[in-house]
Amino acid sequence: MTTIFAQKALLPEGWADDVRLSVADGCIRSIVRNVRRGDDDILAECLIPGLCNSHSHAFQRALAGRTEERSPAGQDNFWTWRERMYELAASMSAERLRAIARQAYVEMLSSGYTSVAEFHYLHREPGSDSDDDRMFAAIRDAAKDSGIRLTYVPVLYERGGFDQLELSASQKLFALDLDCFLEHHARVSAQSTDRMSVGIGAHSIRAVSSASLAEIAAVAKSADCPMHLHIAEQQREVDQCLAHYERRPVRWLLENFDVDSNWCLVHATHMDAEEIEQLAATRAVVSLCPSTEANLGDGLFPLSAYLQHNGRIAIGSDSHVTLNPFEELRWLEYGQRLAAQSRNIASHRDSHVGRELFERAVEGGAAACGLEKSGIREGAVADLVTLYGEDPMLVGHDDASRLDALVFSGYQLPIESVMVAGEWLVMTGEHRAREDSRKAFADAVRNLGSSGERG
Repeated sequence: MTTIFAQKALLPEGWADDVRLSVADGCIRSIVRNVRRGDDDILAECLIPGLCNSHSHAFQRALAGRTEERSPAGQDNFWTWRERMYELAASMSAERLRAIARQAYVEMLSSGYTSVAEFHYLHREPGSDSDDDRMFAAIRDAAKDSGIRLTYVPVLYERGGFDQLELSASQKLFALDLDCFLEHHARVSAQSTDRMSVGIGAHSIRAVSSASLAEIAAVAKSADCPMHLHIAEQQREVDQCLAHYERRPVRWLLENFDVDSNWCLVHATHMDAEEIEQLAATRAVVSLCPSTEANLGDGLFPLSAYLQHNGRIAIGSDSHVTLNPFEELRWLEYGQRLAAQSRNIASHRDSHVGRELFERAVEGGAAACGLEKSGIREGAVADLVTLYGEDPMLVGHDDASRLDALVFSGYQLPIESVMVAGEWLVMTGEHRAREDSRKAFADAVRNLGSSGERG
């Protein structure tokens, strides 16, 4: 049993003073307010719940900074970036993947993420036709090495596009036929632990057939696990879907599938007013990845309209150009401000934007990762972050503005320690595996070329 005395704790109903949490078997067993610190209590100046990273491609951590040179044609976009990503994937052995993923997960934990949904379609090593689960094992072991809570989301990728039934040579590493994919899902599901659960996913409606998507959705419903899917990230995808299905992507999905609160739709950037309203009504979570969406030039999600309909959101770091969840929330709001030429956009249930965004990310992220309870409450997992309450970022702020300061102050994060499942992984601001992780990452990426080619 571990007991934590928090001078300030963010509970579901708001900030509370002088709170004692009892933690055992990886969960919060009791919460008592207005108490004095006991001799055996661990002191936390300011305690908040850890955040769930709802969308990760761990291997792309090695791509950050490698795609920022303008091409000779001067027409760079998501699709040209994708070719660079394919080059990186073609160099990704299981050993290299483990080192890169471990570094990403250590950095996530150090920034306040405590869970991650790993959207994994890199099923084979280069030059291998084997379905031996080595790439999954690399992700599993990287998560175990770092201590992060993992929701492994195996992803089906079976065709090159709406009208391209065959995968390109670059996409062969992602390929599993539906039967092999479902067998893989069954094998990895049997390996679930208290810190690793399994969802299921399809890459996108352009990359899987309607029939295959229906089978995957049925498995998700039967297993009661999160169902993840990229959708409507690029206008070109919308145009192709209109040509193929005579429907926009989100509308086609809602008309043909029973989308519910177990679904996590990634990006959903390009929706019309009817799609926004209807998607919000399903209670599905939309995973928003503002730093990646900006980096790739995707466009802006219609946040205000979606929140007006009480839509649920989560945040993800996706391609990992940043691994700071508070920066993601900040840029989620800033993008809306730039488009609207106005301020304080995401303030539909709380006048304080930072608080509203953080609380929505806690709730939606937990759903995207398949956690039954979110936040600091009895019975929830003990995934906690302690902050230095007297850090210059937070000092002088009261209960009303503390989360605004955390989200909208772009300074060094005031994170003191991070706990996952009752285990302290970050202490005095540093992950216990920081140095080992950095060295392994350096060894893994040192021989990558400037654009991510195999060395």
